[in-house]
Amino acid sequence: MENLQSIIKKSVREMPPSGIRKYFDLINEMDDVISLGIGEPDFVTPLHIREAGIRSLENGHTHYSANAGMIELREEIAKYVFRKQELRYNPKDEILVTVGASEGIDLPLRAILEKDDEVIVPEPSFVAYNGCIRACGGVPVPLVLTEDSKFKINPKKLEALITSKTKAVIIPFPNNPTGSIMTKEELSELVPILKGKNILILSDEVYASLTYGRKHASIAEFDEIKDQVIYINGFSKSHAMTGWRLGYICCNKNLLQHMAKIHQYALMCSPTVAQYAGIEALQNGDEQVAKMVNEYDRRRKYMVKRLNDMGLTCFEPEGAFYVFPNITSTNLTSEEFCERVLKEQKVLVVPGTAFGDSGEGFIRATYASSLENIEVAMDRIEKFIKGLIK
Repeated sequence: MENLQSIIKKSVREMPPSGIRKYFDLINEMDDVISLGIGEPDFVTPLHIREAGIRSLENGHTHYSANAGMIELREEIAKYVFRKQELRYNPKDEILVTVGASEGIDLPLRAILEKDDEVIVPEPSFVAYNGCIRACGGVPVPLVLTEDSKFKINPKKLEALITSKTKAVIIPFPNNPTGSIMTKEELSELVPILKGKNILILSDEVYASLTYGRKHASIAEFDEIKDQVIYINGFSKSHAMTGWRLGYICCNKNLLQHMAKIHQYALMCSPTVAQYAGIEALQNGDEQVAKMVNEYDRRRKYMVKRLNDMGLTCFEPEGAFYVFPNITSTNLTSEEFCERVLKEQKVLVVPGTAFGDSGEGFIRATYASSLENIEVAMDRIEKFIKGLIK
């Protein structure tokens, strides 16, 4: 065939690649690069969790599980979300174990979106939202988050974006890339705007365990809109289990049954070995999570201070493991800054534009790296900035 690409549907052909990807391709050709780019814990999965996975293999647990996930794991998830946020979900028909939180984002969108349906997406935000929406034929509608409002959702701006085509709103807190959170009081202002409307709320809470000085709040805690909420979480960030690919959705059973059908046909079930590890993580992992959070907090404080001291105004994140400093004082675009600091000082950070157009003028750096690496990276970035002034 002369033009194989014509077979690919238009929405996928026109989908841009991740704005992060090219930077990782560049560092493959370089030595001595310190990466503050990838959103992955530098901690190894705690030993007791790894051992649970190993035991499952030694005991021959290598078969498919139930489509929705092992009932033992779903029961532990139900206990966990109640323990952490007093959310009540029936493990039998209101919890679905997914292949990472990423599938938890994709499934609801595939289940609800028809061509040209709209999804309101706060930006800057996780790169996968727009791609998943477009792949389903939907239209992402950006809701711009601003530095002066601490990158939180403005209720009036949200209400102004709702149309007859709006099928869902994404609530992504703690936020990647900004590290912003929304308190229960702030979330309460969104409730009357969304209550009773035929709109789903995709609450991506994968960083819920990583907050500093505040307890995480979920919009699912409001009973009057709980049935509209798809609660999405996973083990990758909280328990340093990125490679295990284990997440979960909690929601009303009348919604979940349809997402479960897509999951059944496309994936059958999540990896069995990961599910056994997940049970152990939820039963006995709180102490290790707390230790990781304390270490992230130490790195967070150091990085924010260093960036501010060198003249890059940095909003203080209260969740996740990212900083999102303003680099407009350098008179460089986000892309220019990242390309030059990589080539000249061998530090990988990510342009804010990878997370939406409103990310221009910012960069994202992660403190999910050792403090030693962060210290060297900050020294190199400071040297780069001083070189711009000359």
